[in-house]
Amino acid sequence: MQGSNGVKLKSYVCVYLILEHAGKILLSLRKNTGYEDGNWSIVAGHAEEGETAREAMIREAMEEANITILPEDLEFAYVMDRKSPNRQNIDIFFKCLKYDGELRNNEPHKCGGLDFFDTNNLPDNIVEYIKIAIADITAGRFFREYH
Repeated sequence: MQGSNGVKLKSYVCVYLILEHAGKILLSLRKNTGYEDGNWSIVAGHAEEGETAREAMIREAMEEANITILPEDLEFAYVMDRKSPNRQNIDIFFKCLKYDGELRNNEPHKCGGLDFFDTNNLPDNIVEYIKIAIADITAGRFFREYH
């Protein structure tokens, strides 16, 4: 275990949408972002200045997938404390209980498509920490530290 060096940590709050339908989960194919391009992830994004995690998730769902979600229709599912060499992310995953609107890829310049996949048969080219989070959520776990 590594001890503290006394320097306050700057963390990023990231939000992720677990949208399920008929035993499948919505995935988003990353492209032209410079991070994990060509791999499947889920609708996600960073909280912006002044936003709560729930507000950020509602905004990202509209920006990326064209759906409107009410705050009461987002249910906490999972947190991942994810460290990388240059930053730390606090990843908050929400299950979407219901939404309005027609599901559509609103960001074709950054997303190669949206599709539903069986959680027991995810594509091979899925972002590793997303795959782990989905497995943890499916197993009823609520937290993981990921390095």
